[in-house]
Amino acid sequence: MKNFFILLASIAMMAFSAQFAAAQDETTAPDSAAVADTAAAEEAIAAEANPFQAAPSEIPLHQQLKTKFIEGGPGFMASIILCLIFGLAISIERILYLSLSKTNTKKLLSKIETALNEGGVEAAKEVCRNTRGPVASIFYQGFLRMDQGIEVVEKTVVSYGSVQMSLMENNLTWVALFIALSTSLGFLGTVVGMVQAFDAIQAAGDISPNVVAGGMKVALITTVGGLIVAIILQIFYNYIVSRIDSLSIDMEDASISLVDILVKYENKK
Repeated sequence: MKNFFILLASIAMMAFSAQFAAAQDETTAPDSAAVADTAAAEEAIAAEANPFQAAPSEIPLHQQLKTKFIEGGPGFMASIILCLIFGLAISIERILYLSLSKTNTKKLLSKIETALNEGGVEAAKEVCRNTRGPVASIFYQGFLRMDQGIEVVEKTVVSYGSVQMSLMENNLTWVALFIALSTSLGFLGTVVGMVQAFDAIQAAGDISPNVVAGGMKVALITTVGGLIVAIILQIFYNYIVSRIDSLSIDMEDASISLVDILVKYENKK
């Protein structure tokens, strides 16, 4: 009940405040109109005194990007955008692949050791087949050659580890290509734009600051776009390389632990 009365009192106060504000606005409306007319007159006088001063207006971000895209030249800017799209597509695919390749190696080694002690090599193979990731694939290849001795198993694990490393690094060269290509296209667009600017100066027959500044601005837009794309792709590239390094360290450590488990298993037989 107390909360109900507090709610009613709050509503009443809000209604009273609204009515008071409306009444105050009515009383001050003529003064406000006069002030607005005075401000409008002052703005008109200032505009007549300085006709080159543009009225402040906010342009949406997508409209600004579209304008810069057109100013930089659709050909070069479209090529840079394509480098960004293809580079991001490959980077996202690699990140997803590496995320699915992550394996809890300690848990996997524990299951393999238990399977070897309880069911032998075939049980260990079954554990590897039911586990996702390159580490389990490497272990499975080692168990396939278990009858040939520990040394052969160790060589197989090392060799197949190199294969898995190559699979993880697959398509990374394309990302590096798009990084270099976007930067090169940006600089190429700048050079072409500067040549066009000098052609405009030659056609005008006079070095006008407006012609020089306009041509240089358009020429440098492609460089800015190429550098932005290269920076974005470089961040993704370094992140992917760091993930690959982390997975390779896990694979090497797990391979050493697997050999130790197999040595213990052979000694128990």
